[in-house]
Amino acid sequence: MPGLYIGSTSGYSGKNTITVGLGQAFQKAGLRIGYMKPVGAMPVETPAGLGDEDALFVRAALGLDEDPAHTPGAMTPVVVTHDFKMDAFEGRLAGIHDGGLMAQVQAAYQGLAAGRDLMLVAGSGSMYSGKYSGLDAVSLVKTLGTGNGTFRALVIDRFEKELNYDLLLMLGEQLEGQLAGVVLNDVPPAFLEEVAGHLAPFLESRGIPVLGILPRDPLMGSITVGDLAARLGGKVISAHHRTDRVVSQFLIGTMQVENFMLHFRKKKNAAVIVGGDRSDVQLVALEGDCPCLVLTGNLYPNDVILTRSEVLETSIIIVREDTFTVAKKMENLLTRHKMRDAVKVRQGAELVAKYLRLDALRASLGI
Repeated sequence: MPGLYIGSTSGYSGKNTITVGLGQAFQKAGLRIGYMKPVGAMPVETPAGLGDEDALFVRAALGLDEDPAHTPGAMTPVVVTHDFKMDAFEGRLAGIHDGGLMAQVQAAYQGLAAGRDLMLVAGSGSMYSGKYSGLDAVSLVKTLGTGNGTFRALVIDRFEKELNYDLLLMLGEQLEGQLAGVVLNDVPPAFLEEVAGHLAPFLESRGIPVLGILPRDPLMGSITVGDLAARLGGKVISAHHRTDRVVSQFLIGTMQVENFMLHFRKKKNAAVIVGGDRSDVQLVALEGDCPCLVLTGNLYPNDVILTRSEVLETSIIIVREDTFTVAKKMENLLTRHKMRDAVKVRQGAELVAKYLRLDALRASLGI
C-alpha cells in the first residue's frame, strides 16, 4: 500500500494546503485516502483524548472526521507538549533510545493504512524537526518505507528571500531514492521566470524532480478581520458583523494624509494600522473601503469615526501596543497564519490541481 510523506524545508511552508489539496484530488480520482500526522506540535484536548490541531483540521477537510479509524490518538500517536520536551531533554522520556516512539508511529500507520489505496503522512516543522526524539522526517520516511510498500516523500520549499536549493540537494541524498519530488511554493511573480527557467531545470538535472511551482496567491496569505483581532489581542468596537472580511496586507498610517492616500490607492485588502488620535488618516482609510482599522496605543476614535465605520461597515480594532510592535506582529501573522477556513481550503485545492504534476506523483507512488 503506497504512502506519501508531505514535509518541508521549514515551518509554515504550506504542508496543510498541499496535503488537503492532494487528498481531495486523489479522492476525486476514486482513491481511498488515509491520513496521519505522526508528531503533533499543536496539542489540543478532545473528548477522544489528546490530539493535534492541524491534524483535526485536515481530517475534517478530507471528510475523515466520521471515520472511526481516524481518532486523534491514531492520527497523531506522538503529541509534543512542554512536559514531553522536558522529559526528552533530561533523559526521562521512554522510547527514544529503544525505538519505542517510532514503533508507536509504525503501529498507528499500519492501522490507518488498512483498506486504503494511499496514506498521506504530514510532517511537523521542517524535515529535521524532532531529531532530539528520533522522530525527524528523514528517519520517519526511512522507517515507514521499510516493509510498508512504496513510500515516498514530497518536500515543500517555500520562497522567502530565496529558495533552499542546497537543502533540497542534501535531502535528495539523505532520502536515498525515496524522494518523489519537491514543490516550490509561494513564488512571487517577479521570480517565476527565474525559478521555472533556471532553478527547476538545475534541480531536475541533479535528480530532484520538481513536481510543481506554485505562484504566490494573496488569498493564501490572508486572514479575516475577526482572526486578526484575536491574534493581536485586540477588541472589535464597531461593524462587528463584518469581521469576516479578508486582510491580505497592511499599511502603516503614520505619514501625512497626502502621502498616505498615494500609498493607500495601491494597496488592496490592506488593514490600516494607525494611532487612535489620527482621525484624518482614519477617515481617509474608511472612505477608501479598507477591510479594517487597527488603532494602536489603546486610544479610541472620536464619534465621527465610529459613526462612519458603522455606516461603511468597516470594523475598528483597538490594541494596546504601539504602532511598530503591531506592525511586526501583523507581518508575522500574514506570513505564518495557518489555513483554517473554507475559502482557503478551496483555493488551495485549486492551486494544487492546477500547478502540481499529479500524474508524475502518481507514477512515483505506483498508483
